[in-house]
Amino acid sequence: MASAVLARDRDIHKGSSRLTNLRGDVWSIINEAAVASPKQPIVNMGQGFYGYNPPQFALDAAKEALTRVECNQYSPTRGRPRLQQAIADAHSASFGRKIDPKTEVTVTTGANEGMFCAFLGHLEPGDEVIVFEPFFDQYISNIEMAGGKVVTVPMHPPPDSETRTTSANEWRFHLSELQEAITPRTRMLVLNSPHNPLGTVYTRDELQQIGDLCVKNNILILSDEVYDRLYYTDFTRIATLSPEIGERTLTVGSGGKNFYCTGWRVGWMIGPPYLINPVAAAHTRVCFCSPSPTQEAVAVAFEQADAQNFWESSRNAMLSKIKRFCAVFDELGMPYSIPQGGYFVMANMAKVKLPGDYDFPEHVRNRPRDFKVAWFLIMEIGVAAIPPTEFVTEGRKGLVENFMRFAVCKEDDVLEQAKERLRGLKRYF
Repeated sequence: MASAVLARDRDIHKGSSRLTNLRGDVWSIINEAAVASPKQPIVNMGQGFYGYNPPQFALDAAKEALTRVECNQYSPTRGRPRLQQAIADAHSASFGRKIDPKTEVTVTTGANEGMFCAFLGHLEPGDEVIVFEPFFDQYISNIEMAGGKVVTVPMHPPPDSETRTTSANEWRFHLSELQEAITPRTRMLVLNSPHNPLGTVYTRDELQQIGDLCVKNNILILSDEVYDRLYYTDFTRIATLSPEIGERTLTVGSGGKNFYCTGWRVGWMIGPPYLINPVAAAHTRVCFCSPSPTQEAVAVAFEQADAQNFWESSRNAMLSKIKRFCAVFDELGMPYSIPQGGYFVMANMAKVKLPGDYDFPEHVRNRPRDFKVAWFLIMEIGVAAIPPTEFVTEGRKGLVENFMRFAVCKEDDVLEQAKERLRGLKRYF
């Protein structure tokens, strides 16, 4: 509902309610703690940015692009043709068909902006969007700012996750809960596989169940597959399961996640033209076009990746980092969820006993237990991680309250520093 207060009577010191009603975000809280901590420098295992450079062939392409006049000017709003072609070529095999770069691909300023444009382009006010929780937190604000209403379906942890190290694929949604979430107002379902923060890779059977329900109820699918090159089990694209599912699916990709360059802000959408066109139209109004030199560099990176054996070496390297880091939890006897994709590890912190008289700031004291553990880790141990209750709705904090999310996409020496500091938790067991 529009505010009853006239525009001329509103306080100039306050922004729009669509933003000011949002509670302080987890990133601000963790960054505040990191600055204030006496344990400097902090070992940052929190935010999911890479701790190392893109591959040399991608860096060389970026440097070369910066010397070319046309790469320093506006690109076409749907993306540079070379990148559109490279995306189509790189994905056609896994889609099982030839993708048309001109009509089925649109480039966006990172995957997040692309998803925001998908919500802007396909939602009417009051439309409902189903999201599995835990979720990437940006989904919620993006949907609500586009006028949509979020409806969540929980991913349930294995019942013994506090006492046993488990696979991320043991986190399951219940088909009955998904069916109950669907109403005549459901317009879209958001899927994330490989999953952030869980590391789950949905099975073919699970995806088929989801896709069939969407076909039956005329629901669009936004499939966030930004970690599609980092999978350690069988990976299926939901758009490939049937023509009926494919015709209602937008697939999201990320150059930043593929090539270790999250700051380049290059993402894309793949889908049928009638789904792509509204996304491209919204993107035109939001930012007109995406950065030209980094688009060119991602195009070249795609063209050279296979010859460099990059995808396999990238997966193997990340899997090695996961094993290297998780060794400390094995050593400490702390259960964790072994990711089947992506680069996040969910470790169970139930074993950590916080001192009863610890002086948490008020904005942390009023949050769930994982926020207190995150603050404590930063202040007393010197390691930053993310409390995952930020990624669930109010009534379901208990799903993840004893977990902590660690990003392992860091240099090996950083992982070793984090492990050494985390050994200090033993005195709090």
